[in-house]
This record gives sequence, C-alpha cells and structure tokens, in this order.
Amino acid sequence: MLRPSSRHSLGVCGSALCGLSLLLSACAQPPPYDPPQRTGALPAEAKESSGLAASRRDPRMLWTLNDSGGQPVLYALDPNGARCGDLRITGVRNSDWEDLASFEIDGRPYLLVADIGDNANQRTECALYIVAEPDPAEHSPVRETPATVARKIPVRYLDGPRDVESVAVDARAGVVYLLAKRTTPHGLYTLPLRIPADGVVPAAMPVAQMPNAFFPQPTASQTLMPMPTGRYRAQPTGMDFAADGSAAVVLSYGDVLLFPRHDNEPWKTTLLRPPVVLAHHGLTQAEGVAFGADNRTIYV
Repeated sequence: MLRPSSRHSLGVCGSALCGLSLLLSACAQPPPYDPPQRTGALPAEAKESSGLAASRRDPRMLWTLNDSGGQPVLYALDPNGARCGDLRITGVRNSDWEDLASFEIDGRPYLLVADIGDNANQRTECALYIVAEPDPAEHSPVRETPATVARKIPVRYLDGPRDVESVAVDARAGVVYLLAKRTTPHGLYTLPLRIPADGVVPAAMPVAQMPNAFFPQPTASQTLMPMPTGRYRAQPTGMDFAADGSAAVVLSYGDVLLFPRHDNEPWKTTLLRPPVVLAHHGLTQAEGVAFGADNRTIYV
C-alpha cells in the first residue's frame, strides 16, 4: 500500500540546487507538491556531473562524479554543493561514467560507480566498480584520498549493447538494476551484486520494459528547445531507490518521476506502475538523481 501523509521534498542539483515538497496520498488525484527550491551550486570540479548518491556515512553529504573523459574521482559535497573532499579510484579510468549509487552490505557502506555509457551502442563490455565509502574524517579538511576497487562487475547485455545511464541497487536482494536510455520502451535489466562462486558474471537480464508513455514526451514547442532538454527530454538519465525501500525515482532530461512502492513488492512491479510526475526541475542537462538520507528528499 502507499504510505499516506508521507512528505517528500525534491532538491535539484545540476549547476544549481533546488527543492520540492510532495505529499503522497492513496487518493486518485495527483498529490500536491511545492515548486523546486534552489539550495546551492555545484563546484567547478563537478561541472560535468552525471551521477549522484547520498552518503551512507554522513546524512549531510552527497557524492557525485563527472561524465566520460573526466578524472576517475568522486566528489563529496554538502547539500549546498560545497566540496567536502575527493575520492580518487586507483587502477581504473573514466571511459564513460554515467551513474552512482550508495548502499550497505553487512552494515558496511559502499559506493557503486557505473561505467556504462555507450552512445554508439558498440561497447562489448562495460563495468560497475564498487568501492568502500570512506569515513568523512579521512578527507577533512578538504583533500583527495585514494580508494581501490573492492569489486568489479563486468556488464554486458543479453540482447546486445545498450546505452544506459541509470543504475540503482537493491542491496537486500543483492541485485543491481539498469535502465536503458535510448531504446523504447526502456528496457530494465538486472545483474547480481555479488560475484558468483564460479567467478562468471552472467549477462544483464532483461526483466521488464518501461512504457515510453511514463516519460512525458516533448511538445511541439519543446522540440525546438536546445538539446537535450528539447527533443530528447523523455530519455531517462538517472535512477535511485530509497534506502528504506519506500520508493524509486527516475530522472529524465525533462522530468522527475516518483514510483511509490507497495510493501516489499519486486522493484520491477513498482517501476511498471504509472509514476507521479513531479515539477520540472528546470535544468538544462539533468543526469543525476538521489534520495537524501531521510528517504524523503530527492536531489537532482
């Protein structure tokens, strides 16, 4: 069942940070929400921000990363966008980093870096890199610290290469979800979070097709706007699951889509139910979304 009277707020962070409030209810009418509120701005170091995740160590902190060609570095930020420290992942390169997720296993916090972008649909293998999230004290005062990859999960798709920018982790079930960007309907895929005992990671399995109708399509006038917020505004660019399992959020170039979850149902069931479309985030190239530590705030 839906959780009535649970208030959500949406904070938008691209080159700017904003916020929005939403009151979920079990009624058929769209729930009321406040318009986005700017809360700050991203630092110059994260000017190509393409993923966002809430820290599992510090409820006041977020992590972001840059798109393809950037340094293999994660940037810790406060909700106003100020840098709290940098985490350089050693031994890897940023081929096309597109999303970021945070989760816990056995009480230990981790970050998942998704090197999965494939604009030309031709990469034979992408990768997910899992690193332990450091104690905030390790990069305070603001400085760069190194991190090694705890686990690399190779990514290939059962039905061939896909351009994917959206990843979310269900740590309890041990599953990583990936959402295709350009193909419609948008394929939803899964991979095991843990490497199988034989060391062979299976191809990402298609488990559902998200209807294109879930993503508001551009109007005639919007198609004339600069790309990508014009003709490509319906393409999904980010995804996250609330840590308490209450909802999923999917970001597109144009909108923020909230998917309230019924108690412990499979995520694919949640993501096949028509979403609540929140207010336009107003960003020119939104590519990262994350629930805050309170599971009610959404940052973009």
